[in-house]
Amino acid sequence: MAQHEYIYGIHALESVIEREPERLIELFVLKGKDEKSVHNIVSQARRFGASVQFCQRKTLDDMVESAQHQGVVAKVKPGKVYNEHDLAQLVEAHKQPFLLILDGVTDPHNLGACLRTADGAGVHAVIVPKDNSASLTPVVRKVACGAAEVIPLIQVTNLARTMRDLQDMGVWIMGTAGEAEKNIYDCKISGPIALVMGAEDKGMRRLTREHCDELIKLPMAGSVSSLNVSVATGVCLYEIVRQRS
Repeated sequence: MAQHEYIYGIHALESVIEREPERLIELFVLKGKDEKSVHNIVSQARRFGASVQFCQRKTLDDMVESAQHQGVVAKVKPGKVYNEHDLAQLVEAHKQPFLLILDGVTDPHNLGACLRTADGAGVHAVIVPKDNSASLTPVVRKVACGAAEVIPLIQVTNLARTMRDLQDMGVWIMGTAGEAEKNIYDCKISGPIALVMGAEDKGMRRLTREHCDELIKLPMAGSVSSLNVSVATGVCLYEIVRQRS
């Protein structure tokens, strides 16, 4: 495992400082960056013993290979990595577990957006396969706006087996597929549930589809055949929230 990683963006850093300040090693700040939120991050970083350096923009751009750092970059200790062995404890910790499964979402911007929406909707964990999936990169953390530091991302070796394990724990698995007969608004949704969203271009893999208890779709009234996966995820999650509440 890497000895450290980089996190950038104001919301992502605020989330780390609030929840896991012990992870902070060093903070890099754009010279002349004069905003209250940045002053607070610098103050908190020093309070928790992290060193602070003020840098030119190019130094920050090169450090994270992005110009979207908002003037703050932190070197941090790696966060906890969750896997299938953490799943049972997580499900048992919630009376009505609410999970999101992403099958082959490889775009880090889409994963980050899904994490942000999942956190807002009250999802307890997001499950992804270890292979052929985006992981928790700095880009994902930035797009997630702090949600990546809050919501567990569980990386599993065998997604189909994980889905069977969830079913054995009493979780109903609802998958989204364009060929489904029912749309989500025709379903009665309650109890422990996992929503499965497929890859950006191909949707769910065949084996994943076969392990779903139910297939649903979003009604499409226009000329496009599908929505961006992060948009579709938001629509589906909040319909589940509406029905369960």
